[in-house]
Amino acid sequence: MNTEFFTALNLLQKEKGIPPEYMIEKVEAALTAAYRKEFDNNTNVRVMIDPVKQDIRVYQQKEVVEEVTDPGTQISLADARAISKRYDIGKIVETEVKTKNFRRLSAGAAKSVIIQAIREGERKAMQDAYENKREEIITAVVSKVDHETGAVVLETGTSYAVLPKNEQIPGEVFHVGDKIRVYVCEVNRESRGPLVTLSRSHSGLVRRMFELEIPEIADGIVMVKGVAREAGSRTKIAVMSRDPDVDPVGACIGNHGMRIAGIVDELRGEKVDIVKYSEDTAEYVAAALAPAQVISVEIVGERACKVIVSPEQLSLAIGKEGQNARLAARLTGNKVDIKTE
Repeated sequence: MNTEFFTALNLLQKEKGIPPEYMIEKVEAALTAAYRKEFDNNTNVRVMIDPVKQDIRVYQQKEVVEEVTDPGTQISLADARAISKRYDIGKIVETEVKTKNFRRLSAGAAKSVIIQAIREGERKAMQDAYENKREEIITAVVSKVDHETGAVVLETGTSYAVLPKNEQIPGEVFHVGDKIRVYVCEVNRESRGPLVTLSRSHSGLVRRMFELEIPEIADGIVMVKGVAREAGSRTKIAVMSRDPDVDPVGACIGNHGMRIAGIVDELRGEKVDIVKYSEDTAEYVAAALAPAQVISVEIVGERACKVIVSPEQLSLAIGKEGQNARLAARLTGNKVDIKTE
């Protein structure tokens, strides 16, 4: 039995990523609970699991006393010395208990603790795996589509996780077997609730895609300074170059727009404006309002500016339902008031 137990621990580590040390701790707790259930909790017990010797032992503990008032936890000096002459008052006498003698009820209690421990261990192992991928992109396969809620069940390679409707790019349709890229937003360390929050609408998805797809960004020559996104519609991303000979916007677009085209395809046709970052607020705000042409930008307060455009550029600067101005404001961190000449 002991050999089978330790073989099972190794399999749990190999197949589910649960460390043997974690399970040993839980099994010790389970055997302690089973023993106490056997003796109505009126006892002291020590469980010893030795993975090196592949040995499991349970010991009942009793304190040596002059007069026994609690037979479950105490033993008289005379009885203790009948076991060994070395015992004195206050010492602890340990007697081995054979676990095979546990009643079915006690064994059932131990089994339930171990099953719960395996579930918790699986969850912890998956949490650790996702934690290493937090704020990164992972590729997942669509396993199931819930047509009522719009939620999608994904197989991530670590486990199954749900991509809720509100974390999807508006309008996109999934089919079982589709491979998609998702952004790992959060990892839930609590015992309840979703294990991980995945998203395709988060601005972090666009940032990471640029870092993966644009070699100059991956090499650190070009830096992403900010992203403002309204998923499914438009994204503005600010970039700057550490090398004066490298155009950050051109590097992101690529020859004949090939680099940006791949990102736009992954985003289901979402428009992406690449903005050249500047330490000069006025210059940065003007660039962020592209494709509109700006005449001037005046700083009128802390994080606030007034932008002047020609009358024919006004609707373009503001954008449909104010989207262009709104994204520019979020990207630059400035309140933007757009006026005509």
